[in-house]
Amino acid sequence: MKIAMLGLGKMGGNMTARLIRNGISVVGYDPNISIIQELEKTEGMIPSTSVEDALSKLNDQKIVWMMLPAGDVTEKQIADLIPSLNKGDIIIDGGNSNYKHSIKMGKMLLEHDIGFMDCGTSGGVWGLDNGYCLMVGATKEVAKSVEPALRALAVTPRDGWLHVGPIGSGHFTKMIHNGIEYGMMESFAEGLELLKGKTEFDIDIANVTELWRHGSVVRSWLLDLMSEALQGDQNLENIEPYVADSGEGRWTVVESIEQGIPTPVLTLALQVRFRSQGKQKGYGYKLLSIMRNAFGGHTMKHKGK
Repeated sequence: MKIAMLGLGKMGGNMTARLIRNGISVVGYDPNISIIQELEKTEGMIPSTSVEDALSKLNDQKIVWMMLPAGDVTEKQIADLIPSLNKGDIIIDGGNSNYKHSIKMGKMLLEHDIGFMDCGTSGGVWGLDNGYCLMVGATKEVAKSVEPALRALAVTPRDGWLHVGPIGSGHFTKMIHNGIEYGMMESFAEGLELLKGKTEFDIDIANVTELWRHGSVVRSWLLDLMSEALQGDQNLENIEPYVADSGEGRWTVVESIEQGIPTPVLTLALQVRFRSQGKQKGYGYKLLSIMRNAFGGHTMKHKGK
């Protein structure tokens, strides 16, 4: 099997390497020439000088896997590919696109008899060695055609990939996956902050997280990563209290509103991230303090006092 990989960044580059190591031939393209040269040298990737050049090096059925930023970049690339593809060719969007956009792209490609797969991809920078978790939305025919690549990328040929449903369902499942991830991360952060706040116990947070990795019901990969990070510096003196958010977290909350299904944990986890990003950090808390002082005469804490 031979496929083209468009986008060779942290995810696309590692996925390319894993595909090649598991017997899939990959033609790669990225605007960054040094990445192409590195993957050609270290993994045996077939290099290309442009998208058109990459397509010209594929077999009769062209399969194009994209690992590009969600939104306009991905949608424009899909539209640009159409004139160069034929009936039965397949485009795979492995990025974090909105599932509604994926449904739209799938319908557009169907008009040209081009197959489409939306593939939610989890595994991060560890996926190269450990394998990826792949959530696939596609027709049965497209999923079957791409199966060798899915088996190569997954944790094992059997485990770590699933054809979850029709076009759109892959990115929808990944969206909910990331929403759950927000809630899990926030739970760990809040609980550990409570442990750290009980100063009279002088609890070693790094040791506790390491303890919880063994036999505890809260053990998880997130806990593994956090425990390892805390071994070096559990006070995190050089880390700013700023947490970015991605589209999936926001889209998950919007979905809960549209379905009328309450998701208080996922929603609040997103809101906490917003608070950390505020340009006027703590301004709302200042307003609360003023109101408490105004209605009840409660003491306000002033800077420097």
